[in-house]
Amino acid sequence: MNDKVTTHQAEEDARNADILIYVNGELKPRSEALVSVYDSGFMLGDGVWEGLRLYDGRWSFMDEHLDRLFEAAKTIDLDIGLDREGVKNALLETQKANGMTTDAHARLMVTRGIKMRPFQHPSLSRQGPTFVIIMEHSKPKIPRPIRLATVPHLRGLPMTQDPKLNSHSKLNCILACIAAEKAGADEALMLDVHGFVNTTNACNFFIVRKGEVWTSTGDYCMNGITRQKVIDLCRANGIPVYERNFSLVDTYGADEAFLTGTFGAQTPVSEIDGRMIGTGEMGPVTERIRGLYKVLVTGAAA
Repeated sequence: MNDKVTTHQAEEDARNADILIYVNGELKPRSEALVSVYDSGFMLGDGVWEGLRLYDGRWSFMDEHLDRLFEAAKTIDLDIGLDREGVKNALLETQKANGMTTDAHARLMVTRGIKMRPFQHPSLSRQGPTFVIIMEHSKPKIPRPIRLATVPHLRGLPMTQDPKLNSHSKLNCILACIAAEKAGADEALMLDVHGFVNTTNACNFFIVRKGEVWTSTGDYCMNGITRQKVIDLCRANGIPVYERNFSLVDTYGADEAFLTGTFGAQTPVSEIDGRMIGTGEMGPVTERIRGLYKVLVTGAAA
């Protein structure tokens, strides 16, 4: 068994050494795609981002991803500097320049720009925004189901740092991931402020019990686009699905568990806190949902 697995593990692709990266309207070789040490994102994590997948020539669920990007930017009072069409055109320009047709991942990042002094106040960001698109050839390659460990780091309240924000400030989730690795797991299972099971440090979380699919209420997790697609697919195909509070007791006794995210779609979970979930392999409900999702993505790309 491979001891080192992440939910964003991909096949090695030599073409990624020569990718062109979009930086503020210019396409630059990887080695030249640089931002200032005074950039707000580098200095303070002051920015928002979005990830998209390319399938058969189409960016899946682009409108939903752009909705989330612009909503996040509005929330932190950040002017992206481009309208929706401008962002779409930048994405397509980067795709064309890299000759990508399928199995690619794009990360769009927008920060408040370059600061005149290295301090917190947003008014110190006088040159901006900074807008970057990193696009890589990226085919998921996860050799086995994921092992999770529950950690003390919580998905917090909206008045601290709203977990619905795809912000550059990811230290809470990084600390959770480190704690899980120290416990011998691949990724962290995070609880909400009430002690109910919520999400992992990088993905949304689902369990299956007696044919029913459960996920958190959504109050404290990222408003995942893949998460919502799975809920919608279950409802449309007669699979009972519930957004509800549930505990670790419910989780340990689950028949199946899986993660959702833009990169991995649906990733099975084999073990939580040293307890095997179901058979330790992908279960039939997860497999069915994965098949339904693939049909959905294929149809969207047609």
